[in-house]
Amino acid sequence: MSDVQLTLPDGAQKTYPMGTTPMEVAKGIATSLAKKAVSGKLNGQYVGMKDAIEQSGQFELIMKDEEEGLRLLRHSVSHLLAQALNRLYPDQIHYGVGPAIDNGFYYDTDKVEGNQISVDQFPEIEKMMKRIAKENLPIVSREITRDEALEMFKADPYKIELINDLPADEHISIAVQGEHIELDRGGLVPATGWIKHFKLTSVAGAYWRGKSSNPMLQRIYGTAFWNAEDLDAEMTRRAEAKERDHRKIGADQDLFFTSQEVGAGLAVWMPNGAAIRRTLERYIVDREVQDGYQHVYTPVLSNLNLYKQSGHWDHYRDDMFPPMDMGDGEFLELRPMNCPSHIMVFKHHQRSYRDLPFRIAELGMMHRYEKSGALTGLSRVREMTLNDGHTFVMLDQIEDEFKKILQLMVDVYKDFDITDYRFRLSYRDPQNTEKYFDDDEMWEKAQRMLKTAMDDMGLEYFEAEGEAAFYGPKLDVQIKTALGGEETLSTIQLDFLLPERFDVNYVGSDGELHRPVMIHRGIISTMERFTAYLTEMYKGAFPTWLAPHQVRIIPVNREAHGEFAQSLADRLVKQGVRVEYDGRNEKLGYLIRNAQSLKIPYTLVIGDEEVSNDTVTIRRFGSRDTAAKSVDQFEKDLLADIASHSRALDTLEKAVKGE
Repeated sequence: MSDVQLTLPDGAQKTYPMGTTPMEVAKGIATSLAKKAVSGKLNGQYVGMKDAIEQSGQFELIMKDEEEGLRLLRHSVSHLLAQALNRLYPDQIHYGVGPAIDNGFYYDTDKVEGNQISVDQFPEIEKMMKRIAKENLPIVSREITRDEALEMFKADPYKIELINDLPADEHISIAVQGEHIELDRGGLVPATGWIKHFKLTSVAGAYWRGKSSNPMLQRIYGTAFWNAEDLDAEMTRRAEAKERDHRKIGADQDLFFTSQEVGAGLAVWMPNGAAIRRTLERYIVDREVQDGYQHVYTPVLSNLNLYKQSGHWDHYRDDMFPPMDMGDGEFLELRPMNCPSHIMVFKHHQRSYRDLPFRIAELGMMHRYEKSGALTGLSRVREMTLNDGHTFVMLDQIEDEFKKILQLMVDVYKDFDITDYRFRLSYRDPQNTEKYFDDDEMWEKAQRMLKTAMDDMGLEYFEAEGEAAFYGPKLDVQIKTALGGEETLSTIQLDFLLPERFDVNYVGSDGELHRPVMIHRGIISTMERFTAYLTEMYKGAFPTWLAPHQVRIIPVNREAHGEFAQSLADRLVKQGVRVEYDGRNEKLGYLIRNAQSLKIPYTLVIGDEEVSNDTVTIRRFGSRDTAAKSVDQFEKDLLADIASHSRALDTLEKAVKGE
């Protein structure tokens, strides 16, 4: 038998008899290593711990404590799920795919007869999964011919489709564990006994292979870890995430809703949600006007040629709604971006160098053709309103304007108490000429200028290739969401391309025409996504200045105290406070608990003493304590709370308590 030569990660080369397994390689290095290794990897391809190594090459072991090792465990649990379903419902289910994903795994299934799998069946399914795990079935990978595969999976149309899509000359890999067989390229634990700590979490609909024209399958989600402590911590995190989910809070506090009757991905803002949105809109417009922006309104519909000229039609056509044929040769398009409209604003008059920087902004409504399976509450919608802005500058104004925009972002974050964020410089992928405009000189110049500006400001950042817009590099501000993920909140993008495409110019001090640089920027994203983010960050307990209802006034007795309570509500409303008078015929304790459950910042109880002394008894949300204040002092403190964007809560709470 001939030998194979393996090159290990440290560069060492070792010779082994052909047929040696990764487990034997691991034991030869250290017994402890063999206990921690999940799989081998030869020339980038997985080799099971007990599978034979039959060629030379680069070899490594995938360990339990590595992220890749955890993904292999979760991939293996998806197979265990499918095997358990087969035992419980033999010949009743067709199977799609079951990959590992961030925080877990899923398997797409299609029950042939009867109802699909429900969450109520999870305990029974998990019990069967644990039984199979205890059987410690070896998991073995091997290759078969196409004909063998077609025969093996002939009863499952989804597996047959996957097989037929493979190249004709490609060998087909399968993974076998007991009676269960999967189409699989490897990357699994050695045996089912390695699987101990897992949990099925939810079900959802998912189109087969992500295409809306395909059948809707049922996606069963789960997660898994190597130890019980990590699984418990993850389930605790998910419970917290569920409590923070803006969709749940939105329903509990009647902020918004979506429905098929209105249309998927089209949010309807209820009065409570509209109050939050209106506050956000007024806040950001005022801040931008103070910073020198001129606000405009531009149409939500534009001529399709505008987006062909900008390049959006070429690069984002799949994310745009179909054009509307007006019947006279004109096609109108629901805009996916506001920048072409703002270019038209700049071009409407001849601009001079004295006009630069020229700053325009808009709360611009946009439409994106998101797939129905990707739509999520307010965070992924088909209609959105972006806090958008564009500045036209000369080359020597770029750095100062960049700093000015960044300072505005930081100041806004402070008002919302957003502290967990980092900066990302997003560059193009030079190999992707389809996504990115093909002009090496332009890209290198723009990326260099952005990087230099960040370095000059002494700011820490990380770089990400392939995250740029198609027309230029950008600085993205990445925030940590309350649910543990990361998303882009704000962005500053340098753009040398669109001014060229639209022949944008200004008259310089020399009397000649010059090309400006366009800076795209968004401070608080879309109203929809930012509201979702804030809802989850605050867990529905909005600070006073943002809360849908800032004060609720409850009379102890409507007949005796209602007139005073109502007059107080009217007084505060005239000061711009969002007040609700609660005169329902319910017990006082219930009304107070209801105000607390809705997380209203201030609950005022009005009884005999309050009416006699012109005072209020105040209960702050989240506190069992109450305090009495004069009406005048309460109004003063309340207005200060709102004006300060609720940043001085400690001082205000002490004031409420009379300290």
